[in-house]
Amino acid sequence: MTLDLSARHALVTGASRGIGRAIAAALGAAGARVAVHYHRRAQAARSVAEAAGNGARVFQADLAADGAAGALFDDVADAFGTVDVLVNNAGVARALPFAPGNGDDAFTEADWRAGWQQTMAVNLRAPEALCRRAVPHFRENGGGRIINVASRAAFRGDTPDYLAYAASKAGLVALTRSVARAFGEDGVCAFALAPGFTRTDMAQDFIDAYGEAHALEGNALGRLTEPEDLAPTAVLLASGRADHATGTCIDLNAASYVR
Repeated sequence: MTLDLSARHALVTGASRGIGRAIAAALGAAGARVAVHYHRRAQAARSVAEAAGNGARVFQADLAADGAAGALFDDVADAFGTVDVLVNNAGVARALPFAPGNGDDAFTEADWRAGWQQTMAVNLRAPEALCRRAVPHFRENGGGRIINVASRAAFRGDTPDYLAYAASKAGLVALTRSVARAFGEDGVCAFALAPGFTRTDMAQDFIDAYGEAHALEGNALGRLTEPEDLAPTAVLLASGRADHATGTCIDLNAASYVR
């Protein structure tokens, strides 16, 4: 099966590295024009856009800032004319001690609240804002597809230090399903991907703290998932060849979480 996305415009958030970078590259290889979003890594984002080809462009935004996500979508729509695919990939995974002050007097309750708010802002509030921009845009332009990168943590939870991360990803799955249920008749499809541990910079802090053996716990393939292992599924969903899977959350975690 050949997937041709040559007439599609896609926005991928957090595309300067890791999973976002792999998805942007794969969409570009399939012919899509990609909007490569980044926060701080401008040069890395430019490299991704160059590799993606097809007139790909970079767009900067701090998705933790109020109003930034909606403005990002508007900027891409203005630059490309239309957006057909939205990939909400950008995310943060901060270790927040479950009981602030217990053994770490430098970490306060205020620090915990700030970490929770940042996690929710990037992992859930920004995708919500982007979805609310995307849905009316898709309805006006013949439909579109949303792919939200969640996590197996949405279903199995995580360690106490990553409680905020797990909660944000569970919210992202619920957001995906709600959009799919509400707007399918308008040509809007929404999907979620649930990776387990994936060899990215973001996961490295956890691996450094707990060890790669812990990260591989329950992994049926005996190796960490690579970003490139997720990208083909994202391309399939973006292509429209799997629209009857709308509302689903696809596990891509080597059976380390089987529902």
